[in-house]
Amino acid sequence: MPASPSSSVQAARRTVADRLREIRRDAGLSATDVADRTGWYKSKVSRLENAVTPPSDADIRAWCRACGADGLAADLMAASRSADNMYVEWRRLQRTGLRRLQESYVPLFERTRVFRIYCSNVVPGLLQTDAYARALLGSITAFRETPDDVSEAVAARMERSRVIREGNHRFALLVEESVLRHRVGDAETMAGQLGYLMSVMAFPAVSLGVIPFAAERHMWMVETFSVYDEEQAQVELLTAQVNVTAPSEVGQYLKAFGQFSKLAVYGAEARALITSAVHALE
Repeated sequence: MPASPSSSVQAARRTVADRLREIRRDAGLSATDVADRTGWYKSKVSRLENAVTPPSDADIRAWCRACGADGLAADLMAASRSADNMYVEWRRLQRTGLRRLQESYVPLFERTRVFRIYCSNVVPGLLQTDAYARALLGSITAFRETPDDVSEAVAARMERSRVIREGNHRFALLVEESVLRHRVGDAETMAGQLGYLMSVMAFPAVSLGVIPFAAERHMWMVETFSVYDEEQAQVELLTAQVNVTAPSEVGQYLKAFGQFSKLAVYGAEARALITSAVHALE
C-alpha cells in the first residue's frame, strides 16, 4: 500500500524540524536561548522544532545564525523547500490558469524513459483527445474558479502529448473500467475518446491495460498516480499534487502499479471492454 501522501509530507517536515533541534543542541543552547537571540517568542521556537509551523528561509537563516551554524543554512533551506514542494495545492499551481501547468510538465516528460500511469477517475492526460481534454479542463476551471484559459491549456496538453509518438519512451498505462464509463463531456466526446484509446493501443511504445469491474481484487482502488522512471511519483488529490521522491516511497508506488498490472486485461480483452463502453453510450 502506498504511504499516505499527507504522512509523507509530514515526515519530510519532521526531518527538517528534527535537524533544527539538533543544531540548537549541538550549540549547547536551550529553546529560550534561541528565542532570545532571534527576538522570537519561545512558542515559535517550539512550533518550528515540532513541525507545527514550516520554517521560512528567513527562519532557517536566523536559527542557524543564533546557533553559530551559518554554514548549515543552505542545505537546510533546500531540504525545507523540498518538503514544501512535496505537497503543492492546485490553487497555487493553477492561480494563473491551466496552460502554464500543462507546459511545466514538458521537461519531465522529455527526460523520462519509462512512464507508469494508473488512473482511477479519468483517461490519462497523455491519451486524451482534444474534445475530452476541453470538457475536463473546462470543468476543473469552473470548479476551482481559476482564470479561463482552457483553449490554450488544451493546446498545451495536446502538444506535450506528442511525447507518446516521438522519442525513446515507453508507456505502461492502466485505467479502471469505470474510467471508460464515467462520462466527461457529451456522448460524442466520449465516443471519440474511447475510439482513440483503441487506436493508441497499436502504438509500439504503448501498453494499455483495463482493470475490469469483475476483477478479483487483491489491490484496492487508489488515487490516480504516475511514476516517472523509478525516480519520482506524482499523486493527484482533489486539492493538491503530491510529489514523491524518497526511494522507499517511490518503490511502494511501483509495487502498487505491479499489483494493478496483474488485475488488468490487455489486447483483445481490453478492446472488448472499451467497445462495450462505446455501445453503452447509444
